Amino acid sequence: MVQERPVRVERRLSAIMAADVAGYSRLMHSDEEATHARLTSLLTEAVNPSITEHGGRIVKNTGDGFLAEFPSAVQAVRAALQFQTRVKDLTTADAEDTRIGFRVGINVGDVIVEPHDVFGDGVNIAARLESIAEPGGICISSSAYDHIRGKVGIEFTDLGEQALKNIERPVRAYAAVVLERSSTPAASAERARPSALSAPRLSIVVLPFANLSGDPEQDYFVDGVTESLTTDLSRVAGSFVIGRHTAFTYKGKAVDLKQIGRELNIRYVLEGSVQRNGNRLRVNVQLIEAETASHLWADRFDKPVANLFDMQDEIVARLANALNTQLIEVEARRAGRSLDPDATDLNFQGTAWLNKGATPEHLRQARGFFERALTIDPRSVGALVGMATLDMIVGIAVLTDDRIGRFSAAETNAIKALSLTPDDASAHFILGCVYMFTNRHAQGIAECEQALVLNPNLADAHAARGLAKFLIGRAAETEGHILEALRLSPRDTFANWWMHCLGRAKIQLGANAEAVNWLRRSIEANRNFPLTHFQLAAALGLLGALDEARAAAKEGLALDPGFTIRRFSTAKSSDNLTYLAGLERVCQGMRLAGVPEG
Repeated sequence: MVQERPVRVERRLSAIMAADVAGYSRLMHSDEEATHARLTSLLTEAVNPSITEHGGRIVKNTGDGFLAEFPSAVQAVRAALQFQTRVKDLTTADAEDTRIGFRVGINVGDVIVEPHDVFGDGVNIAARLESIAEPGGICISSSAYDHIRGKVGIEFTDLGEQALKNIERPVRAYAAVVLERSSTPAASAERARPSALSAPRLSIVVLPFANLSGDPEQDYFVDGVTESLTTDLSRVAGSFVIGRHTAFTYKGKAVDLKQIGRELNIRYVLEGSVQRNGNRLRVNVQLIEAETASHLWADRFDKPVANLFDMQDEIVARLANALNTQLIEVEARRAGRSLDPDATDLNFQGTAWLNKGATPEHLRQARGFFERALTIDPRSVGALVGMATLDMIVGIAVLTDDRIGRFSAAETNAIKALSLTPDDASAHFILGCVYMFTNRHAQGIAECEQALVLNPNLADAHAARGLAKFLIGRAAETEGHILEALRLSPRDTFANWWMHCLGRAKIQLGANAEAVNWLRRSIEANRNFPLTHFQLAAALGLLGALDEARAAAKEGLALDPGFTIRRFSTAKSSDNLTYLAGLERVCQGMRLAGVPEG
């Protein structure tokens, strides 16, 4: 019997180019036929000739883009530079909201070659680099950069190590600066001058914190804070954080923050210092806009020295949670000035409205931004998580009679987000809350625990575990979880909700005076959450402080005029007898405070 020879697999080292059109779904939604015609024209007039001229071949078209192979990284970069410049010339007269711009990723790798396709990690990396490139930009891997350095007339910005989706190891990436070209003689002298690519959204470098203690032995602690904070900020959805190895090249140097912004192509710089005086430790931190070197936010962490490693974790958690909110607020302001916001811009604006507090108006504004984002990109995880958060809040805060419908919508969007990004900690947390408030407490706790595996410093998930204990009649265990959440993020946007939950737990335990204290602290943190005012009215009513109770109820009704005891009492989130007894106790207090029965 003659044994068949194995089929020979052809492999070769190639430069792979992946490209697509930025905002293609939005453009097609606006005008399918015109977009298709413009894209076909640009491919014919600019892209295809450039690739052919530089020895490349288009392997396949992908609807809104293409995959190409080159024998040389230098030729691939030159081809990309040529057609990006040509596309810019051809589209300059187009309206900004209809203008086509390509994003390009280039990688050098060993690939499997077939007549009409190429396969392998080398191809996948090129595709992932394309996804982080700016419109009109070129993003290349370190393997491509090593081949083209000093051989092409453009500059590169080191983006640091990038964690690319479905790529096991981080890839060091570089943003190539595209040359501006013009057909006018006056502009021809400028052709060799590069123009900076706009820095990616949520792009930040954590500079090594300064050790002001005068004790070199404390350097390990200070460096640990810097490294851990870099890791934690990388967990922020959509963030682009410069790797610690690059950041530490600035250690101990006098730095020009504007220059750092240009060198690293980032929007924000975080710098800080650590000082130990006797038995106290002080950490100062400030967030700076790199382009203008203007200060955006500052904070101080000051407490007695205990276990240094425990303190390091606490410092990092507090700073990361606070920075998450601050960065979203700054990005939302930027997005508000954009004439052509994309889905990510709209998500920032929606989240910023969410962070203002759970009033009907804030939620309405946020919903509008998330809905617009989903119109542009139905697979936007940020918008799906945003919509799920909105509906979850409306249900939890008893802002509607249709709580079940809102929880169902939140569950659907959270599950869809997880189908696209299974490791999204926030989506797991939201799904957990939905399960808890629909009497599926074990599933809810499991989802929150998964969220904490993915992000141990997700304070919301710690608080949700405390809420679950309250819902299953174990309110005495709620306080520990809430205090842990407050330890990790004492100034959190949703800290008022956590204190609200603890106030509810105290009412269930019959500790009405303690409930009043926690509910008042919740209102101090956010006066725009109607349900807390009604809970405070109930606790005060149960204590017999009826004038104060009526005043609290009046403030709640000013925020949510449609609130009634009937709506609240039917919003049962558990069939646990202890929980139900506590619910009835709250309703009794509300009646004493004059809340409408409904």
